[in-house]
Amino acid sequence: MSKKNSSILLMALVAMSFFRPSFSYAQKAFSPKIKTPNTSKELKEDKSVSSPAASREEVKEERESNSTFQSSSAPRRLQQHGLGLGLGQNFLLGNYGKYGQDKITADILYTYAASYSFDLLVDAHWSEQKDDKDRMKTRGLSGSIKGRLVEYDNFSPYFLGGLGFYSPRAKRNVGGTHKWTSEKITFGANVGGGIDLRLNDHYVVGLMGQLHWPFKVEQSQGADLKGYYFKLLLTGMYLF
Repeated sequence: MSKKNSSILLMALVAMSFFRPSFSYAQKAFSPKIKTPNTSKELKEDKSVSSPAASREEVKEERESNSTFQSSSAPRRLQQHGLGLGLGQNFLLGNYGKYGQDKITADILYTYAASYSFDLLVDAHWSEQKDDKDRMKTRGLSGSIKGRLVEYDNFSPYFLGGLGFYSPRAKRNVGGTHKWTSEKITFGANVGGGIDLRLNDHYVVGLMGQLHWPFKVEQSQGADLKGYYFKLLLTGMYLF
């Protein structure tokens, strides 16, 4: 080896000795850091996740989600008022049928949800029906207990029965002339049934049949006025 080559080799060794610390420093700076897991902490976290309290929270959330889904069926609420109309046919029966023909009439309805199974139903109605020269007026204010047989989703059949006040009058032939009977208020009974379909929290539609039976109204002239009538109604209620 020549003297010139020896000089170059010596200079290279000196240069490498100067740059070696910087290379080791860079290697140290860019070396990946491995984080040792905190085993006790992770075990505590896993324990908290699998704890009974967490399980109860999951069950609670699941029940809440189920109740939210079921709430779409608009469940009944207690102490809720309802106001609506009934529109349908009024069938005159018994002696009432002699003085008038069947006719479309309207009723005013009021309900109050007293419990999950029973409602108060108040019905107010007035109608005048005729047959040639004869006339028949049916007026009444009745109160009924509306009992629900079963409630499936928003659909519920029911029966009803109660008492009320009535004032029937007839214009009929008495002694060759047509005269109105005496206007008197009498007691009476009613029975019936129907079905309700709850559309949402505020609107209910349905079908109702109700038989009204006013007690006999005594007359000073002619025969006493007695009879009954049956109403078949489409109903619509607003709840508030």
